[in-house]
Amino acid sequence: MERAGRLIGKLKVSSKVTTPEQMAQAAWPAAVGKRLADRTGRVTLYGTTMVVDVEDAIWQSQLTPMSGQILAKIEMLLGSGAIQKLEFRIGVMRRRPQKVEKPSPLFDEGDGIQDPSFRKIYIASRRRASA
Repeated sequence: MERAGRLIGKLKVSSKVTTPEQMAQAAWPAAVGKRLADRTGRVTLYGTTMVVDVEDAIWQSQLTPMSGQILAKIEMLLGSGAIQKLEFRIGVMRRRPQKVEKPSPLFDEGDGIQDPSFRKIYIASRRRASA
């Protein structure tokens, strides 16, 4: 069974349904992998140049030397000549939704008391002392 990304280049879809830019945007995660695609921003197509937004100059300097390898993968997906140049620009990254962490339950000293009767007495005496 082929990966979905490899099928993109083989699809015979009307240009009315998908634009070349949409095809490039779909090919990007398939070419670089989900983890790297998640670290990059917007993918735009200007003629045959694919422009990818990155967080900072470090990402830009790391990805630029890999352009040839990435272009080869994109060529396999979209066909030759679709994308001829890859450019990485420092762009404003959108914040992705953050996971909400559940607050950890507070540790109660009374939880360490094995005997349920003593535990209740201890917790009740603490409440009285703090009131």
